[in-house]
Amino acid sequence: MWRKQLTIGVLLSLCTFVGHALAQKNELSGIIGRQFISDQIIPTSTSTDNLLRFGNGLSFEGSIARRVMEGQLLAVSLELPVVFNVDEDVHTHDNPVSPGYKAFFVTPAARLNVFPQTAVSPWVSVGGGFSHFNGSATQFGPKTGTTSGVFQIGGGLDVTLYRKFSLRGELRDFWSGVPKLNVSTNQSRQHNLFVGGGVVWHF
Repeated sequence: MWRKQLTIGVLLSLCTFVGHALAQKNELSGIIGRQFISDQIIPTSTSTDNLLRFGNGLSFEGSIARRVMEGQLLAVSLELPVVFNVDEDVHTHDNPVSPGYKAFFVTPAARLNVFPQTAVSPWVSVGGGFSHFNGSATQFGPKTGTTSGVFQIGGGLDVTLYRKFSLRGELRDFWSGVPKLNVSTNQSRQHNLFVGGGVVWHF
């Protein structure tokens, strides 16, 4: 008897899981924000101020996601965020002019939403992909490009706005290689912290 009950229970659980998996939902989001990068030391500099400083680069994110599992408490989505930093200024004490560089990050990820069926849903995201930098750290230096692997971890909050639309605030950290600038620093990798907000369309 207990085997029959166990079998029925397993079948019901599988049906529930399959039902959630099949009830997939898509979303498309647009986010605007800023990217923050910590100062880096230039070991070869003879200046008393031997830091390479970064500006707060204006950045845009576009993301598409598909929900693969959903329950009352938790939901899992597969997402593809693409972040483009259109102008990251860099300067040193000896060279205050900021030529800057551009960068983009592509990191497929898994996102876990808490209370996905409520009006307010916090979430975390983990993924990895690649980044590409193109620019220079000196005013007249040649532009150079470099590509590296990147690990992404982030979190945010979705707030239902109206029917199929919601507002999103988020913070993502892209841990990548460093851009190939005309200045050598003490870092081989750097944290590119993206903070932004925007709108999500669910369909």
